[in-house]
Amino acid sequence: MGKTVENGGSPLTILQDISFSVMPGETVAIVGASGSGKSTLLGLLAGLDLPTAGEIRLDGISLAALDEDERARQRGRLLGFVFQSFQLLPSLNALENVMLPLELAGAKGAAATAGEWLERVGLAHRLKHYPKHLSGGEQQRVALARAFAPAPRLVLADEPTGNLDAATGSQIIELMFELNATQGTTLVLVTHDPAIAARCSRELRIHGGQLAV
Repeated sequence: MGKTVENGGSPLTILQDISFSVMPGETVAIVGASGSGKSTLLGLLAGLDLPTAGEIRLDGISLAALDEDERARQRGRLLGFVFQSFQLLPSLNALENVMLPLELAGAKGAAATAGEWLERVGLAHRLKHYPKHLSGGEQQRVALARAFAPAPRLVLADEPTGNLDAATGSQIIELMFELNATQGTTLVLVTHDPAIAARCSRELRIHGGQLAV
């Protein structure tokens, strides 16, 4: 699989000759220097973009065979996301942010489920608080609850501690791995932190847009 984009009229290859499989329940770290293509690869795995060469199969289905709406439905059915910048909707409180993917999936009892997940991440006392009134660590706890609440089969995390101090980041990583193990979810995460990568069952190192052997 590869990804090439136009850069001032000239092709720029971001990823090339990428080939790997992730098994159910695996935890995989994608590591590499800044600009090596890690986040691009994560976006391709989510179907947010399509490769210019090769294919990506998610749950046995080629993402290129789906239109944009179908890929969005596939994401809603299978995936949870944790972002470096939290990506909470500022107009929604913590409970409503966690409810959102549940409601989009047509789940019944979204409010009760969201409340249970916020309790699991230690925020039962913050249900009605908006993101601007939450610390960075609290916002990422909401993001974890939002990612895991719909019972996804795969969680994709892009530098989940990148905007947190070391102590808070350590707590978030402990919580993420705990939730992942409890739920039996597959986890693929991008990280610069070798200690976080070492927690995973496998590392994929990207160098110069290719998998390092």
